[in-house]
Amino acid sequence: MLQALSNVLVTPAEMTAVDKDAARSGIDSFSLMRSAGTAVSAAALRLYPEALRFVVLCGPGNNGGDGYIAAAALADTGASVAVFALGDAAMLKGDAARARDAFALVPRPLDAYGPQSGDVVIDALFGAGLARDVPDEARTVIEQVNASGVPVLAVDLPSGIDGRTGEIRGLSFVAAHTVTFMAAKPGHLLMPGRARCGTLEIFDIGIPARLVADRAGDLHVNTPAMWEQHLGALDPATHKYKRGHLAVLCGGPVSTGAARLSAAAGLRAGAGLVTLASPAEALAVNAAHLTAVMLKEINNAAGLAAWLKDRRLNAFVLGPGFGVGKKARDFVLMLCGRALVLDADGISSFREGREQLFDRIAAEGGEVVMTPHEGEFARLFPDIAEDAALSKIEKAQAAARLSHAVIVYKGPDTVVAAPSGRAAVNVNAPPWLATAGSGDVLAGIIGAHLAQGMPAFQAAASAVWRHGEAGVVAGRTATAESLVESIAPLRGNA
Repeated sequence: MLQALSNVLVTPAEMTAVDKDAARSGIDSFSLMRSAGTAVSAAALRLYPEALRFVVLCGPGNNGGDGYIAAAALADTGASVAVFALGDAAMLKGDAARARDAFALVPRPLDAYGPQSGDVVIDALFGAGLARDVPDEARTVIEQVNASGVPVLAVDLPSGIDGRTGEIRGLSFVAAHTVTFMAAKPGHLLMPGRARCGTLEIFDIGIPARLVADRAGDLHVNTPAMWEQHLGALDPATHKYKRGHLAVLCGGPVSTGAARLSAAAGLRAGAGLVTLASPAEALAVNAAHLTAVMLKEINNAAGLAAWLKDRRLNAFVLGPGFGVGKKARDFVLMLCGRALVLDADGISSFREGREQLFDRIAAEGGEVVMTPHEGEFARLFPDIAEDAALSKIEKAQAAARLSHAVIVYKGPDTVVAAPSGRAAVNVNAPPWLATAGSGDVLAGIIGAHLAQGMPAFQAAASAVWRHGEAGVVAGRTATAESLVESIAPLRGNA
């Protein structure tokens, strides 16, 4: 059943609604808690068979209830178990109280715990629903456990991480392993929370998949399931003139490398033809470096307008090394009715006058993809970037609605969002992708996918995935050039 939910992301609020729906449908809520706690105990025994003691830290809510069930199950196997509770365990109600009663021993106060060699900590304090800073009593224990180096197995989400945003609420555990239930939450994938979850494991605790799907929004993990129905457009056996003509617009003679990287990536990613559009003063330097990529002299808006009469040109990349200013703005506004990747300088050129860009995209109806990193996002969407209440996903969604474009909000937790609200979080990119020219390569891959006829959202999401896979292949010593050479054919069910 979890296969049907494998790429679904569910917010904490949506998961709360799912739990209520399950109870209304007649599913015993305590049986679900028992399944969750038992799954935690099974993971603990499998992962840490050498543990001298399992220390279960239980909070005042249902996450704590999962912890009590896990503690009882571990004790039944003969393992050494100690339970420490935040607050008065006698005040628990409902399923959490039943779970507490299933553990035969009286829990000790949380502040009585001190990490010992051989301990494995099971963090069942707060889980994914935390939306406030952790209390001081919990902070002290979290600090001690993190400093001690004893392994932490988190129940649902390491305590201190906001399940909606991935932000740290004052302080959080750094887990080696996290067990969650039914579906991943945004906090598992968004930084900095993602870096503190360790290995993520999702358990089916018996809630019907339809109940989860009914409450889940249009938010997913970026996997081939998001776009594999469009892979026919990327068939490498197709005739080159049916695989699209990608044009990459280049800047002046001292900043040509970025555009050539985009062009090379576009060709490698499957565009049938790729042309680098260069001003006259950069023709010689570009000609000296190009082979399969073609070269076209384009000096000004009039030259671009004349070239655009050739409708076989069906996708464009503008931004890498192009230069910030009026020329970039003029060119971009001419391309808003086409398939366009707007990157780097192309984005920064609209720091002032962004409304003109957004209005033109809306009026022309082109397949426009913008690929801002953190700084570029703040320049183009300052009001959204400054809203601390929004998660990275919500910021990308808001920017997509405002701009009428697909947004690729780059970073270690890249988010792809469409104006409709559909969004995907990417997880396959290795950290060494953060290298000079990597974004130029990504822009070229997106351009190639657009040139081959993929819709903008799917073209962007699949390109981000493909870029991550290329990074894995290129390895820790990857450069932008080796990244291009590592772009492999894109296949479904990867």
